Amino acid sequence: MSATVDSTGPVIGIRHLQAALLFLAICVNYIARLNVSVAVVAMTDSATTNPDFPEYNWSEAQRSYILSSFYWGYIITQFPAGFLVRHFGAKIVLFIPTLATAILSAVTPYTISEGGWVAFSVLRIIMGLFQGLIFPCIHEHLAKWSPPKDRNRLGVFAYSGADCGSVMAMGISGLIANSSMGWPGISYVSAGLCGIWCLLWLLLAANSAPSSKLVGQNERDYIERSLKREDGFHVQKIPIPWRALWTSVPFYALLIVRSAQGWANSTMQLQTPAYMHGVLEMDIKSNALYSALPFVAMWCMSYIYLAFADVAMSRKWMSLNTLRKSINTIAYWGPAAALIGIGFLDKEQTAWAIALMTINAGLNAGSGIGSILTIIDMSPNHSAILMAITNGVGNIFPLLTPLLVGVIVTDPGSRSQWQIVFALTAIVFFVGNLVYIIWGTTDQQPWDAVDFLKPRDAELDQDSASVKREKAAIKAIDAKTEKIM
Repeated sequence: MSATVDSTGPVIGIRHLQAALLFLAICVNYIARLNVSVAVVAMTDSATTNPDFPEYNWSEAQRSYILSSFYWGYIITQFPAGFLVRHFGAKIVLFIPTLATAILSAVTPYTISEGGWVAFSVLRIIMGLFQGLIFPCIHEHLAKWSPPKDRNRLGVFAYSGADCGSVMAMGISGLIANSSMGWPGISYVSAGLCGIWCLLWLLLAANSAPSSKLVGQNERDYIERSLKREDGFHVQKIPIPWRALWTSVPFYALLIVRSAQGWANSTMQLQTPAYMHGVLEMDIKSNALYSALPFVAMWCMSYIYLAFADVAMSRKWMSLNTLRKSINTIAYWGPAAALIGIGFLDKEQTAWAIALMTINAGLNAGSGIGSILTIIDMSPNHSAILMAITNGVGNIFPLLTPLLVGVIVTDPGSRSQWQIVFALTAIVFFVGNLVYIIWGTTDQQPWDAVDFLKPRDAELDQDSASVKREKAAIKAIDAKTEKIM
């Protein structure tokens, strides 16, 4: 590659288009994943939504099964996703689950009318199986397209699609349920959004810069050179260093901190509407709008964290390791304190409860820069596998937390029962980040090297070179001896 290529690449390029496509991918899939929390409330309480559609008398335990069922399928395909995306590339592997989500969303109302909550749970399991492929693809795609200087910007922008999707799922779902479309409209809108994204992805996405027909030579060279990739890098198969990975302390620290985030996410995303409806006694329309406020804060705060990170790194206020841990501490311990406070509020302090939930979510937005992107820092060559493992293990907890909430919260209007739920989440937040502070790191790991599993070959090459040098030296001495004689 030419050494004269601009070291920063174009200000706005195809790498930004890829990040935008990832943003939209996460957004539309999150809408389909999370709108169930509002939809279930609408389906079981027609007094607060359009009464022209069927109402179901589901128990709290049955609702918990519906809310958690997505994650039963979701965790199963996380690990295989890492292998699939390494073999086939992100373009096809990310397209499949989004198309499947569109189809499953479209048939949701019919499925419920025919099979009730059981059929709804089965459909959600299938959707989870498909969506389990998504985040390993996201991380693999970011690792292929994100130069280190742009990693924070591209990564935060792409992952802010989760916040946008959460806002849309909470905000528009209540409005749709209250409209002439009723609660079935929630699924139909999700199906349409996923379908539109699929078309954009097929037209504009590429697995890597060298394989893209849209990227210019300048930007292609900038991406590949900044990531220290030689020609032909993308066609080689880098073996996974399993032993080194599973004996890596920083990897376990990352696994624990991301699992803590999984627990917290499932509590806030899936249980907030139930808490606001039960304890704060808010109707479905207001519930949905106010449930969306924390995610609006999270969406906005993610860019504020990004701005701070850019300034801190450009002015060299701190190392990348210190930056990520500092932001993650604010993102975890701040919400831990807010959650405890939320548990002491009831319908007389609705405004305070909404304010604390909004602050909680806004502070937690820093987890993107704080720990998600650490996966790529540690191992850009194996980011899909690392994401598959951490996301898979981390999402065991979203599977369990709705069931745990169903056991703890037998009366949705009981403040004391919700206090237990929020206190447990606060403890998980605190412990998870403490482990990350002590043992986590952003250093690229030795086992990420392309030739890590070939040390013996390297040693043999060195030995062979040494033998050749020794033979050459002996020949030179013999030649001099002959001349003297």
